[in-house]
Amino acid sequence: MESDSSLDAVDLQLLDLLQRDASLSNQALAEQVHVSPPTCLRRVRRLHTLGLIERQVALLQPDRLAALQGHGLAAIVEVALDRQGAEHLDAFEARAVAEDEVQQCWRVSPGPDFVLIVHTRDMPGYLALSQRLFTQDANVRNVKAFFSVHRAKFETKVPLALI
Repeated sequence: MESDSSLDAVDLQLLDLLQRDASLSNQALAEQVHVSPPTCLRRVRRLHTLGLIERQVALLQPDRLAALQGHGLAAIVEVALDRQGAEHLDAFEARAVAEDEVQQCWRVSPGPDFVLIVHTRDMPGYLALSQRLFTQDANVRNVKAFFSVHRAKFETKVPLALI
């Protein structure tokens, strides 16, 4: 590799494999990318050090979890603020990301100021969240919520240009 932060085909293959299944053993990863296990471990550690691997998590299946725990309510919520100064955007963003029910928070343009992906236990849970985030903030001008009736695709994988 040319520099410490460049990526070669093996690095890209490792990132691709880990995005699909982060529970793969070092041995299994090494076999799939055709390098020795010590080389594979060194490369994966380097990818972590470079900040390319943000974190490794377990992805839960919301429909199966809802069947065991009761309801589940997913919503895509557009939020427009009255004042869009940096301090107002930062303040709303900080409050939104502090809520466990907010799975994703995006600043967007043009259109609303934020798009939130929200998952609550049920409609009363959504109402409580909306009271905390939208009603109590005098700077929230408009909220438009779209409630999910079916999830056709959910992917966390970032597309990579494999060499």
